[in-house]
Amino acid sequence: MANTYTQIHIHVVFAPKYRRACLKKSWRPQLCKYITGILQNYGHKMLQINGVEDHLHMFFGMRPTQSLSKLIQQIKEDSSKWIKENKFTSHPFNWQEGFGAFSHSRSQVPIVINYIKHQERHHATKTFKEEYVEMLTKFEVDFEEAYIFKPMV
Repeated sequence: MANTYTQIHIHVVFAPKYRRACLKKSWRPQLCKYITGILQNYGHKMLQINGVEDHLHMFFGMRPTQSLSKLIQQIKEDSSKWIKENKFTSHPFNWQEGFGAFSHSRSQVPIVINYIKHQERHHATKTFKEEYVEMLTKFEVDFEEAYIFKPMV
């Protein structure tokens, strides 16, 4: 898009279906690299990606060439297929429906990168649900706690 100039920083959070703690430390770095490749293939720039066993955080510079929903849908579809093909989990793998997305100003970039980089340390004292509710509250996103996560069936 000629003469289109943007600076859009997006922090996305999503989890395996039922928040299963199945993103094992042994293969999570490979998953992060794979997702980075998907994102870059669509022309966006990964600034930081990391997570723990029950969720991932991505922070990236987004170009206005596609919708955020379509991008996350494609990332989930492609990475889910990759996880299944590599037999990383003993059960059928799928991502939870939906995601959280939060925009940040340029001045917040180093803070968000640092936050995502240190997810394991952060989650030594806070659960994913606590973190997620805190983020939704901080960004003044209306939500009903009963619908944040699907319960295990």
